[in-house]
Formats: sequence, structure tokens, C-alpha cells
Amino acid sequence: MYEVTVEADFSSGHYLRNYKGKCENPHGHNYKVRVTLAGKELDAAGLLLDFKLLKQVLRPVIERIDHQMLNDLEPFIVLNPSAENLAKYLYDETNLHLSDVTAGRVRVKDCTIWETDTTTATYYE
Repeated sequence: MYEVTVEADFSSGHYLRNYKGKCENPHGHNYKVRVTLAGKELDAAGLLLDFKLLKQVLRPVIERIDHQMLNDLEPFIVLNPSAENLAKYLYDETNLHLSDVTAGRVRVKDCTIWETDTTTATYYE
């Protein structure tokens, strides 16, 4: 199995529903996301996926939430925009875009979100 990983940054606001404490109020984070892909086969150039192409796949997913209030965007209108749910959202959306590009040869292995320098949430299947 081969793996490649890229990281990206974005800034978003959110607040947590059904939560008692500071995070129930609107606030923002400078997030970092790490997406790791996995696959058994390399392409003709000997790559799992070109890093440049992976960044292009990730870009529209990040742009949709960058400098936005997450609570105002689907699926976070209903789904609480916790770091855990955000990690799953980025996992799912990146996988969706990736399947179009690689015809299923490459999949997202895991997605980790840094909400702060010392706090992360990871989603994988």
C-alpha cells in the first residue's frame, strides 16, 4: 500500500450547539488539515497521485469553508461543526472529488484537523 499526504490551512468561524461553555458562542479558528491518501497501484509515472493534483482536488473543498461561518453552511446547518464532524466532512468531500480524478484507484485514508496547535480530531474508515 502506498500513501501520500498534503496539508492545507483555512480560517472559519463556528459555534457549538448543545454545549455549555465558551465554545457555545461564535468564535473562529485558524485550522490546519492533513489529508492522507492510500492506494495499491502507482500510475505510469510511478506516483500514487501527484502532490499538485492532490492540492487541486483539495482546493475547492477548502475554498467552500474558508472564511465562512460553518454553522451557515450545509451540512453544518444541522450537524454540529465540531472538529470531529469537520474532519469527516473533509474526508467525505475530498474522497468524492478524488474518485472522479482517479476512477477509484486512490482513496482518502484519513483526515486530521488541527483546531489549535495542540488539539486535533481525525476521521478514517
